[in-house]
Amino acid sequence: MIYATGDLHGNTLRFRPQYFPERAEMTKDDYMIVCGDFGCIWNGDKSDVPQFDRLEALPFMVLFVDGNHENFDALSEYPVEQWRGGKVHKIRPHVIHLMRGQAFELQGRTFFTMGGAQSHDIADGILDMDSPDFYERYDSLRRSRGQFRINHISWWKEELPSDEEYAEAWQTMERLDWKVDYIITHCAPTAIQQKINTDFRPDKLTEFLEEVRSRSQFHYWLFGHYHDNRIIDEKYVLLYEQMVRVL
Repeated sequence: MIYATGDLHGNTLRFRPQYFPERAEMTKDDYMIVCGDFGCIWNGDKSDVPQFDRLEALPFMVLFVDGNHENFDALSEYPVEQWRGGKVHKIRPHVIHLMRGQAFELQGRTFFTMGGAQSHDIADGILDMDSPDFYERYDSLRRSRGQFRINHISWWKEELPSDEEYAEAWQTMERLDWKVDYIITHCAPTAIQQKINTDFRPDKLTEFLEEVRSRSQFHYWLFGHYHDNRIIDEKYVLLYEQMVRVL
């Protein structure tokens, strides 16, 4: 079996038996795919370990693409390995990060993965702790309930793919003749994003995904990011807390 869900933000309670009774029939040969904002690798130190242990103890494997709310400094410390046809970071033997621009063979189906997204909650900017006016700006924005994040604490520029990751994604799809069974991302292609909320502006990643959308043949495209559960145009599946069976 393969299931998928949306943003965890470090909260794994949804996998408890009372919320996900289907787990009773699953084994380590089955998968739960998290469509970004995994958030369980957050502090980058030993305090993350209990969370990893809880995930590893689940009866199924946990696979995830990255979102925009991840600690990319900590994530990049894991060695890159090959797994099921693509590049991964193994957090635990059964907790695996599916890297950007990769294709994986899972239970006889091909999954193309492209994590990342542009943050929408940074209207008041990104603060740098090394800046001399950091604490003044931080206190001011907190008092005014501003939308801001802190560089390398709650925001990383790696939330958007690098040129190399875009190039590798393109090469992967070229190799597959632009035919896959499933596409797993965090944000949506531009045209689909506009159907979710017209206030969201296109960016380099949504435009790249739009080109993937226009060129590709696929059965379903699953993504998170927008904190809702909806099906758009029959084949685009927006997930948040819902867990849906893919296979």
